[in-house]
Amino acid sequence: MSDFVAPSGPVAVAEAWTKRTRRVAAIYVALTKPRVIELLLVTTVPPMVLAARGVPSLALVAAVLIGGALAAGGANTINCWIERDRDQLMRRTRHRPLPTGAIDPGRALVFGLVLEVAAFGILWASANLLAAGLAIAATLFYVFVYTIWLKPRTVQNIVIGGAAGAVPVLVGWAAVTGSLALPALVLFGVVFCWTPAHFWALALRYREDYAAAGFPMLPVVRGPKVAATQILAYAVIVSALTLTLPLVTTMGVVYWVAAALLGVVLIAQAFRLRNAPSAERAIAFFSLSNTYLALLFAAVALDTLVRAR
Repeated sequence: MSDFVAPSGPVAVAEAWTKRTRRVAAIYVALTKPRVIELLLVTTVPPMVLAARGVPSLALVAAVLIGGALAAGGANTINCWIERDRDQLMRRTRHRPLPTGAIDPGRALVFGLVLEVAAFGILWASANLLAAGLAIAATLFYVFVYTIWLKPRTVQNIVIGGAAGAVPVLVGWAAVTGSLALPALVLFGVVFCWTPAHFWALALRYREDYAAAGFPMLPVVRGPKVAATQILAYAVIVSALTLTLPLVTTMGVVYWVAAALLGVVLIAQAFRLRNAPSAERAIAFFSLSNTYLALLFAAVALDTLVRAR
């Protein structure tokens, strides 16, 4: 058997440092829940386009996206810090950095707080105080109202707590106009009413996980059939609400057609889940709801740009 000689020298040291840096960076990024951030940012830019009645300053868009990503990432990191013990009990979350011990809890908390400070500074400097204040208010609501108070105590946790996820709509609008208006509030309402159906589908898929962690999610407490019925109800509500946007601002045929067709698809999928509330159909609805929201907000932006030409 040949002797093994560990690599040494400047090149080997640099490679080892690079690997370690990437590993540490991946841990910190995982804390921010990047997939959740992506969805939040999807609801930020179209309201900016609608508010500007065209393409807003690209520098402003970039700054708002960066600030919004930092704020959402900070909120998610603090959420991971608070729920680290419960995350160990759930198969879906036990591999996150804190339950596995990949990072010290104190460092994770500091990281989350630093992200919030950076987000506030960027949004205030690049947009205005209202946009920055709304972003931080969403974090405070998400952490203290949803994560600490509602989530462990009531089946209606996501109904109320979902307001935090709808705030990026207001941040985008406020960044352009420095104020809020009815179109922004309607879009806020759309995301607010979309959230329970979206999240309950995920909770239905991972019902055993949430039960093990002691979270009183609707599918755990009331059962799959009741949860699926509520999902259908909220699918109808959010679809109807999307059709009120043209009542408070000028929208064209692109939006009308998209909102109507997307609503039909969402309700049909929810009705299918209601008839057979299985884990497979629940996760299918969850995935569809992501696509629904992205396409709906894309239609807002596209319709505005088409009419601005």
